Amino acid sequence: MKKLYGHPESLTKTQTKYCGGCGHGVVHRIIGTLIDEMGLREKTIIAFPVGCAIWADLYFDFDSVQPPHGRTPAAATGIKRVRPDHLVICYQGDGDMAAIGTAEMIHAANRGEKFTTIFINNAIYGMTGGQMAPTTLLGQKATTAPLGRDADAAGMGYPIRVSELLATLEGTRYIARGAVNNAANVRKTAQYIKKAFEAQLSGVGFTMVEVLSPCPTNWTMEPVQAIEWLEQNMISVYPLGEIKNTLNSVTGGQK
Repeated sequence: MKKLYGHPESLTKTQTKYCGGCGHGVVHRIIGTLIDEMGLREKTIIAFPVGCAIWADLYFDFDSVQPPHGRTPAAATGIKRVRPDHLVICYQGDGDMAAIGTAEMIHAANRGEKFTTIFINNAIYGMTGGQMAPTTLLGQKATTAPLGRDADAAGMGYPIRVSELLATLEGTRYIARGAVNNAANVRKTAQYIKKAFEAQLSGVGFTMVEVLSPCPTNWTMEPVQAIEWLEQNMISVYPLGEIKNTLNSVTGGQK
């Protein structure tokens, strides 16, 4: 009998350290499965920073590097330039990418660096204790915003829509936003990531897939409740879909 589904070779069989209901493990599974399907295990390098993403080296069974907090795009830039024939993945959370790493991320995207970023947006700082992140929603509570994010009265500003921001830069070629709240969106997110990987391998510029992910622990919710909160609150602020797709124009119409 033909085996249709199993554990990806690109993932180890290590017991997860992620909290119950966390979306990181689902995204890891998507990445591992795609790398196996595309036959890229020996030609993939992933860079991941401080934060919840720091555990990635336990789960991905291919080459990886851990840069300092926020410097993942700079590391990915160097790796891709030295190994242009490799699939280079920059795996970042919202606190890392949209806060301490903002300059690195914007300039790498603007230069059109030819790696793919997987951006996990759970609207809060995960590993460090649930502080407000640049992506935290208005009214959303955090340890540093116990009454909820208030753009005006407390000078906390507004949630940053990273994908829309990067889409304005000429160096970006493909930007999409998915979610891992249900099976349909998981499949769609996998399609976005595969398209970004294929675009990178064809030699076009910067590609990124943002993934909306629940964080039950720091949202102080049960996992099912966190999924519902994501659906009811995050998707309206961060709409799903392809935000920028210039692949046809830069690849001569090839898909």
